[in-house]
Amino acid sequence: MKATDLTNGRPLKLIFLYSLPIILGNIFQTFYSAADTAIVGRFAGLERLAAVGATGSLSFFIFGFLYGLTGGFSITIAQRRGAQDWEGLRKAEAHAVMLTAALVVLVTAVSVPLTRPMLGLMNTPEDIMDHAVSYLSVIFAGTVFSATYNLAASILRAVGDSRTPLYFLIFSSLLNIGLDILFIVPLHMDVAGAAIATILSQGVSGLLCVVYAFRRYPELRLRKEDFRLDGRMIGDMLRLGLPMALQSSITAAGMIILQSALNGFGSTYVAGYTAANKVESFVTMPGFALSTTMANFAGQNIGARKYGRVRAGVRCGCWIILVWSTVSALFCALLGMPVMSLFVTGEPEAVKATLEAGQIFLTILAWFFLPFNALFIFRSTLQGVGKSIYTLVGGIIELVMRVLVAFFLPGLLGFAGVCLAGPAAWIGADIVLIIAYFYEIRKFPKEDLQEPDLVKA
Repeated sequence: MKATDLTNGRPLKLIFLYSLPIILGNIFQTFYSAADTAIVGRFAGLERLAAVGATGSLSFFIFGFLYGLTGGFSITIAQRRGAQDWEGLRKAEAHAVMLTAALVVLVTAVSVPLTRPMLGLMNTPEDIMDHAVSYLSVIFAGTVFSATYNLAASILRAVGDSRTPLYFLIFSSLLNIGLDILFIVPLHMDVAGAAIATILSQGVSGLLCVVYAFRRYPELRLRKEDFRLDGRMIGDMLRLGLPMALQSSITAAGMIILQSALNGFGSTYVAGYTAANKVESFVTMPGFALSTTMANFAGQNIGARKYGRVRAGVRCGCWIILVWSTVSALFCALLGMPVMSLFVTGEPEAVKATLEAGQIFLTILAWFFLPFNALFIFRSTLQGVGKSIYTLVGGIIELVMRVLVAFFLPGLLGFAGVCLAGPAAWIGADIVLIIAYFYEIRKFPKEDLQEPDLVKA
């Protein structure tokens, strides 16, 4: 598979073609996450469905920090790729591996024994506590599997190959669904079976990415000397990665507070919110794909000193999210309820109440997809040009907005107040990040704005 050079060619075409495999990969990743939810909800019941849903924000808190760091590491690799500094690229790759390995050990050692206490602090309902602990403990124990895939896929995308991670993810998605059914239906392993299926599938896709990267790309074949510790390299990578990691964890902390407020409404609302989140995850996939694309696009072009292409890329990204935000809103309004119904089963009255709660969330969400998607364009571009500190500031704004809404609006608006926390956080962060983008981009030279491929985007 030939890697894509993001420093040459029309930005709109490159962004679209580079994003497409990532979007498809996210579809399959969401598909096997949804398979967990659907199989648990239909074969284990609403109580288990609520238990799996109650773990989402805490899982994101732990893994968000890890993935934020690896995302920062991959930007360093993308910049070296843009500058065609192959020795620096290998050195950055080796340091990414070492730093990620150290973090995986730390995260696993801390998170597994603290799973129950952390869920308790979130006011997880007692009727789902044991199931939530069972599911999340397995997920945390398998941190090494998910970290391997995310780092390997990030490195491949940083050098311009966004297709290979997709192919391996498709395979692992199908494997995950098969293991889900095997572990939950005939083997009766309950929610722990769904968790085991997930981490095993991630491990397989990660291993495949590693083997392929070493065999296909000579510039990624590490040598012994690449692992010689370089304090400056570590400092550069942490300078990019830590703000992104902290931003993810701060955002997740706000989601934990939000989950605590949600838990106060009982397991029916938790289940409805969980089912609605699965619908949301489908329509937000292009945004997450654009996040990866814009970070690598900006990184490679900054490395190649083609600053005008960064500006052009942002303009193209804004047009893409405008179109997709409209499609997302229509999807939630028209198809939200039928899709949610795929994930729930049980007593008719309980199912009805669960779906009604989920529909409230989707109806509110439909009005705010544009500020949600705008986050990915401006935050990721700032990350790609090396200004990751703004992502941390944006994360703090998101946390403040979520906390304020979670504390005050549920008392006034009930469950709808919880649903407004996300939109409030996105708008607050957008204001900061958009101002930061225009402030920083004005500092870069403008001599390449008239390149032929920029005139036509």
